Amino acid sequence: MQAHMKWSMLAIATFAAGAIIARESTPDAKPEPLPRTTSVAATPLQSAAPTLYFLALRGGVVKASAQGTDREIVVPIEHAGTGPDGIAIDARARHVYWSTMGKVADNDGSIMRSDLDGKNVKTIVPIGATYTPKQLKLDTVNQKLYWSDREGMRVMRSNLDGSGLETIVITGNGDAERKDAGRWCVGIAIDAHGGKVYWTQKGGDNASKGTIKRANLKMPSGATAANRTDIEVLFSNLPEPIDLDIDSDTRLLYWTDRGDNTISRAPLDPPANYDPAHRTDREILLRNVGEAIGIALDMRADRLYYTNLGGVVGTLALDGSNARMLLTGQGALTGIAALER
Repeated sequence: MQAHMKWSMLAIATFAAGAIIARESTPDAKPEPLPRTTSVAATPLQSAAPTLYFLALRGGVVKASAQGTDREIVVPIEHAGTGPDGIAIDARARHVYWSTMGKVADNDGSIMRSDLDGKNVKTIVPIGATYTPKQLKLDTVNQKLYWSDREGMRVMRSNLDGSGLETIVITGNGDAERKDAGRWCVGIAIDAHGGKVYWTQKGGDNASKGTIKRANLKMPSGATAANRTDIEVLFSNLPEPIDLDIDSDTRLLYWTDRGDNTISRAPLDPPANYDPAHRTDREILLRNVGEAIGIALDMRADRLYYTNLGGVVGTLALDGSNARMLLTGQGALTGIAALER
């Protein structure tokens, strides 16, 4: 398997460079390298702000205030597994979940969990039960945990304790198809009330072969994960879509794109007779994000938060206004989640 298939090698390059990674093939202009500082002054938010939990590939599980202050390592990397990537929070049970991608080229991913304060760290989906788990989301309505498995070429779910492991979508099989990044499932979002799961298949690096798809949470009668017929392609030919989140109130889908370094949104439900390759209702909210990865919405405060591989935690209003950086110089960052107060 090619070395770039897992972020861990990219993390080494990121730390060696000490700056935002920029791709020359990306159409948008890249920002200048950021200073290696720990925080950036921010205007206080106007409502009760969440606590942000995010993942550093070489730093473990980290939390900070929504103003970028009070940064604290919750679970250090020596206890957080190899290649932490996706993160989700169960506010009621006071748990934080995260995925670990494992080592390059190995089928050794896992799902881990701890208390919000970092105590009681445990592996709930054992190493090797999932190949390269990426973004993960909780369905608190149905008490399920969902995630995309990149080199596993599938979408998976389990109970919140890791039991009842299921594969609900298969996009490829075997080592030959595993080389096709168009089959790699990366981001995921759940519309529990609408009964849908959404995911990204990223395609190659900025290759404009990325897709966003959805299917029913309930498997169609007589179908399997490999042959289900209810899969819809919402967008195709995207540069390189990564993580997803949903505003269920406005029925908008938000996502990061590592290819063109943007954060975008579009209606959750596409227009009639749409062409997924030529939709015109994608709204780009922020450009020049710099290797955009994680995204988390705070609908109460009308804001979203994001991370990138250049070590930035940033925020902007849901309409794209009032963008600012909260933290910089954090090393290669992956997933982010917001714990509402």
